[in-house]
Amino acid sequence: MLEDEFGREVSGVRVSLTDRCNFDCVYCHNEGLGDTRGPMDPQDDELSTDHVVQFLEVAREFDVEAVKFTGGEPMLRDDLEEIVRRAPADMEVSMTTNGTFLPGRAEGLVEAGLERVNVSQDALDRDAFAELTQSGAYERVLEGVEAALDAGLAPVKLNMVVFEPTAGYVPGMVDHVAENDGLQLQLIEYMPELAGHPEWAIDIQRVHDWLEDRADHVETREMHDRRRYFVSSEASEGGTATSMAAADGGERSSGPRPDDGVRADDGEGVGMVEIVDPVGNAKFCANCHRVRLTHDGYLKGCLNRNDDLVAIGETKESMREAFRKTVAERVPYYGEYMIEGADGDWEFNETYMDSEGDRAPYEYADED
Repeated sequence: MLEDEFGREVSGVRVSLTDRCNFDCVYCHNEGLGDTRGPMDPQDDELSTDHVVQFLEVAREFDVEAVKFTGGEPMLRDDLEEIVRRAPADMEVSMTTNGTFLPGRAEGLVEAGLERVNVSQDALDRDAFAELTQSGAYERVLEGVEAALDAGLAPVKLNMVVFEPTAGYVPGMVDHVAENDGLQLQLIEYMPELAGHPEWAIDIQRVHDWLEDRADHVETREMHDRRRYFVSSEASEGGTATSMAAADGGERSSGPRPDDGVRADDGEGVGMVEIVDPVGNAKFCANCHRVRLTHDGYLKGCLNRNDDLVAIGETKESMREAFRKTVAERVPYYGEYMIEGADGDWEFNETYMDSEGDRAPYEYADED
């Protein structure tokens, strides 16, 4: 397994199959680009089926253990099932989707080898969902979640971006996953640099504090140093708080841990809620173990940068060279590429700036 100069092994890859999407979410960096009539052959600017599979085979040579397919909307590719089927047999395969194409395809994807799925769902209200996504696909997304569960993809993670328009929906969404077997919730911190609305940002620590007060059990994953909260459906706000062990690294936990997606002994639902909070979070970046492949064939060592792109080329040897170069040049975004100034603000580290001081545009946060 390749390791960068900061001691971070690369154990996973994210592969964007397209930048096209049939949603136009208000917080997204692509905003409904391209032809979205439905699943179709790879477009001229998208990696071919064979090209994607060859890259996965190269990644596995470097002991990469998992791939997550993303977009845009990856299910706009009609070769998705073939790509999943041809992925290395010992590589874990997952996907992030808006869920609209899961009905009718979820079972086939599972048969092809898909193991996990994240579905974007920012609200449980039809009108609010339509306003956030600029789509009328609310019922279709719910059908997609059910199709994923029926196909055996449980647990299904629901991705929810937390910002001013959605903050009030968080308690209802927490109850939703606690009351429904097979669902988990992933709350993703909003990045104001993407949409140009800094007034939408909220203090994500307030969400952590609220969940810690409500949770029956809290643990921390090694990946990205993320906290997970296990919450009963009937737990009252402001209940007994759990605490986390003081030691850094590894998994920290308190209280008896319920199994994911099962009922508690008294019959209550238990839901798992996880927060993805990369903004200004050096621990998040210090625990990142992924690189990303763009839909048009470039490797990125950091999801938040576009100034570190390395073309993978057309052959396995060029892909190997690109992979080695990308890992060797990986830099933690917060704590290295961005450093904390004397006033507490994050500033770009001049070490990584070009001669004109250019810097990359922000890209959206990682999730799992």
